[in-house]
Amino acid sequence: MAADDIRTAVEEKYGGIARSVGKTSCCEPTTCGCGDPISSNLYTDTERSGLPEDAVAVSLGCGNPTAMIDLQPGQTVLDLGSGGGIDVLLSAKRVGPSGKVYGLDMTDDMLALARENQRKAGVSNVEFLKGTIESVPLPAASVDVIISNCVINLSSDKDAVLREAFRVLKPGGHFAVSDVVVLGDIPAEVRRSMELWVGCIAGALHDHEYLTKLARAGFAEATVDPWRVYRFEDARTVLAEAGLDADRLAKDVDGRIASAFIRATKPSSESCCAPTCCEKAAEPV
Repeated sequence: MAADDIRTAVEEKYGGIARSVGKTSCCEPTTCGCGDPISSNLYTDTERSGLPEDAVAVSLGCGNPTAMIDLQPGQTVLDLGSGGGIDVLLSAKRVGPSGKVYGLDMTDDMLALARENQRKAGVSNVEFLKGTIESVPLPAASVDVIISNCVINLSSDKDAVLREAFRVLKPGGHFAVSDVVVLGDIPAEVRRSMELWVGCIAGALHDHEYLTKLARAGFAEATVDPWRVYRFEDARTVLAEAGLDADRLAKDVDGRIASAFIRATKPSSESCCAPTCCEKAAEPV
């Protein structure tokens, strides 16, 4: 599938969800966070309390990235693919008035919804930016923590996403995201399904691929920890919603797709093979 086709499909799907807020009881079941077993009950009652209803209604993730990392007052956080803003607003509470949280999204309708949720929540240490996760509109070494919730799997160029994440993190900064991963081989027709791509499954990386790509981008201490796994009946529901032959394919997907916590760190100092270091070392004494 062409990258532009995937991006257009994702933007149309999630833009439609943002426009439907308040008009329907839930978004489509094949969308991350809406009605499927892998993405239910992600936030505690305490976390949801005090948040605008619309932020909770479009919490379209597969995990709770804010629970994965010990955010500290004064830190700067970036949420890749911030959607309706739930993880941004939760992070803003934890970094406090001296901190800052950026939410990045490419969809105008989602950005409008997120900014309205920010207004309703009365949060001032938040800024929502328009852009893609493959080209982050922030300077290098400008954030302490990167979070994301079931969004990186939607990108057709995950290497670019991870390079950008590495670039904007400060040395010693943390990458802590929730994402869907593949734990074994899955049928090609599942991979080809655009409906499953925008629903967070077809574009998912193998767990070992994630680790390889993080290392290639420069990250250290990378881990992938699956915590919810699709079983046979869960897979049947998702496949059927995507218009595929669920009875035939469900057994081939059983136990092979999971929601996972992915963590990594940007090293505190550059390797001496970095160009600037080597150039300095080559200078005459």
